[in-house]
Amino acid sequence: MQIVRESIALRELIGQWRAAGERIALVPTMGALHAGHMALVEAAKADADRVIASIFVNPLQFGPNEDLALYPRTEEADATLLEGHGCDAVWLPAAGDLYPDGFATTVSVKGVSERWDGAARPGHFAGVATVVAKLLIAVQPDVALFGEKDFQQLAVIKRMVTDLGFPVAINGVPTVRDEDGLALSSRNAYLSADERRRALALPRALDEARAAIESGEHILVSTLLAVARAKLAAAGFASVDYFALVDVATLEPLDRASGAMRLIAAATIGKTRLIDNVRVEMATVSH
Repeated sequence: MQIVRESIALRELIGQWRAAGERIALVPTMGALHAGHMALVEAAKADADRVIASIFVNPLQFGPNEDLALYPRTEEADATLLEGHGCDAVWLPAAGDLYPDGFATTVSVKGVSERWDGAARPGHFAGVATVVAKLLIAVQPDVALFGEKDFQQLAVIKRMVTDLGFPVAINGVPTVRDEDGLALSSRNAYLSADERRRALALPRALDEARAAIESGEHILVSTLLAVARAKLAAAGFASVDYFALVDVATLEPLDRASGAMRLIAAATIGKTRLIDNVRVEMATVSH
């Protein structure tokens, strides 16, 4: 596996792959890699001849009171993990490479970015869209892979790529979970043993709400969501930013089951903010 740090070396590598007629997949990450990221690599390998992962802790997507300085940086372990999973290259750009002196341009995606995490973390999705645009321009992949755990992020990136005409397919990869159901996240490392145990209330609340909606029971969605919030509070979550049923395409909230749906949630336990989501599928009735 090649480790690439300089832009000129990246261009040379991509040029070699292109000259050989190879299909290229990009897996953008912020490092602190785990099995969820490796699922992205495996999906990329199935869809391309060459896989390059980027590792960059993006300052633009962190708010003033968020954990940029504390965000885990495990470059050596990350590289070992990527190599073990057959990644062809890892790109480790410096901040000055992506954001040179005088950098003054950001990408703003309206609509899908404005609710939920967009409201809870002002400026976050402009930072995400800007860095992803920079990564796509630099690598020019045929396909880029993102986890469905960050479902709103995936929706924002898909909207940006469509609107700006990037010649790349954006593929979502299902959330990877620990055996007990907690979605894998680099931020899980911040949880104490007790918080880790109580954090299971989040995926359980999502699963219970999903089951109730899919059962077709005549229960108001608003009631189900209120019950879920109460369960999270009882489990020791300090706050719940949102727990909502949304339309998959627009991320607008739904007050009743309709069309393609997702239950999405964000809540804080201790000092750790966790996000999660589950697909909601109503049974189709054949006539």
